[in-house]
Amino acid sequence: MKKVVKFGGSSLASAEQFKKVGAIITSDESRVYVVPSAPGKRFSDDTKVTDMLLHVYETAKAGNDFTEEVKAIKARYDEIITGLEIKDFSLDKDFEEITKQLEDLANPAPMCTLDYVASRGEFLNGKIMAAYLGFEFIDAAEVIFFNAEGNLNSYKTEKVLGERLAKAQHAVVPGFYGLGKDGKVKTFSRGGSDVTGSIVAQASRADVYENWTDVSGFLVADPRIVPDPKPIKYITYRELRELSYMGASVLHEDAIFPVRHCGIPINIRNTNAPEDAGTWIVESTCQKQDYVVTGIAGKKDFCTIFITKAMMNSEIGFGRKVLQAFEENDISFEHMPSGIDTMTIVVHADEFVHKEQRVISAIHRLAEPDSVEIESGLALIAVVGRGMKSASGTAGKLFSALAKEGINIKMIDQGSSELNIIIGVKNSDFDTAIKAIYNTFITDK
Repeated sequence: MKKVVKFGGSSLASAEQFKKVGAIITSDESRVYVVPSAPGKRFSDDTKVTDMLLHVYETAKAGNDFTEEVKAIKARYDEIITGLEIKDFSLDKDFEEITKQLEDLANPAPMCTLDYVASRGEFLNGKIMAAYLGFEFIDAAEVIFFNAEGNLNSYKTEKVLGERLAKAQHAVVPGFYGLGKDGKVKTFSRGGSDVTGSIVAQASRADVYENWTDVSGFLVADPRIVPDPKPIKYITYRELRELSYMGASVLHEDAIFPVRHCGIPINIRNTNAPEDAGTWIVESTCQKQDYVVTGIAGKKDFCTIFITKAMMNSEIGFGRKVLQAFEENDISFEHMPSGIDTMTIVVHADEFVHKEQRVISAIHRLAEPDSVEIESGLALIAVVGRGMKSASGTAGKLFSALAKEGINIKMIDQGSSELNIIIGVKNSDFDTAIKAIYNTFITDK
């Protein structure tokens, strides 16, 4: 058995948290590769180290003195090192290099980049973790690579990282960053340490990828809306993809792709409650579900563009012409329910609102519709569950639950896979709708 374990910033914010993490790693000899994030908040009003680094970058870029800011960041790490009682270990030289890079920002063509500075949180924490555990430290910039477009170079990364890990019995690989095509440090989007953990699991052909955070896995619904929602024991990659896209954010949505390719399961665990089984994310499972619905998630603030044209259904290429209007304005669409003479395009309001008249003009120019109407303030809710395809009356129960609360459904979209049903309601009905759906499928089961 071989496990890759990733720990989030909330699990590594202090020396005490580090000790918990160390105990978790050493309690299971199969946990051989560790991916740490940068230190998170120690308390509610604290600042994450990554945010501190972003601030010091902006300070240095503006030509202002950043000495005190760097001292504050170093103090965070020194506090952890002291608390862990690591002998003959210091980050002094690393901070000298970081300071040197920040000073370079005063030059007309600086080599220092925002990605480099932002990545130092994970880099430094990785060094501490390796020293504390006695593991080998592998700089992610030596084994994870991006192409010229800024996307992960999967082939090169898997080859180089796989060869390096094969020679390391135990290793720490810091999350969040790698090396760009230009030879400079390149980061993933925020939360990208999840992706690094998945990449390490793929390259090492691990049996399990454990992702440790401050919650005991996924919940059926957002606890900010539904009090004490039930946990999800097993969820498939496809279900997770649907829920992550609609706002469920325990795991970075791109983290599933490397391990999915290899069929490696992900286990979401809680650092503060290591005895909890957490949530298993798998390719497929015969585990019986407790409920027909696996999860409920949603987002607010969408716009709908309602297009009508007589005999639309018989006009070849009409849909392509409409979508071309969005493509020309760099706007992606979310859903596209249609009728015989109608087509509705659903888009994110923040992408669309400042380009709306250009898009409408392009639709008229390209597709010559009879009319185009816009409506805003739409919320989308996804009801996801692999069990829905074998359960009759799921849609009926869903619509009945909303009708009892007096909620008008503005849009319905269901894929042929029967994995999910997406409904559109007013923003003002969002919370009430999620509670009604949860009560129908979970509480009243």
